[in-house]
Amino acid sequence: MKTKAQKITQIEEGAKELKGSQSVVITDFTGLTANELNAFRKEVFALGGTMSVIKKRLLKYVFAKEGIEFDPTQFEGQTGVVFSPKDMVETAGAAYKFSKQNKLLKILGGYEVDEKKFVPAADVARIGQLPSREVLLGQLVYMLGSPIRSFLYVLNEKSKKTN
Repeated sequence: MKTKAQKITQIEEGAKELKGSQSVVITDFTGLTANELNAFRKEVFALGGTMSVIKKRLLKYVFAKEGIEFDPTQFEGQTGVVFSPKDMVETAGAAYKFSKQNKLLKILGGYEVDEKKFVPAADVARIGQLPSREVLLGQLVYMLGSPIRSFLYVLNEKSKKTN
């Protein structure tokens, strides 16, 4: 049982993390071992974020402290909160990837801090399935270059016929 001072400290720390975040992903980690939870924390830390275990009632106060109306008590299970300075695509990607490797981690939802918008769990999972920015840019460059390659092929074949 935490004392009132410990709870206030946890709310203050959570509000500080929320203020420095671009996106938040809320997970249910019920059933994960300590080692599995630490492995997830390492993945989140690699993004520059943090993963905290905050009771839902206290998490409500964390959001309220930042002027955000959001009620996490709607979720079941133990809540692990990922605070990330990255956008939702990268944060959701890390959570989704880990949830695929370890079926016990469930994504409950997310919150885009800049837009002050709650993102349902299904949308967070869909966002998490998107390829990385670099892969998408590579695909775009390939698609933009495809007509040029086709045109050069036609010119090359045409030059072979005229010779």
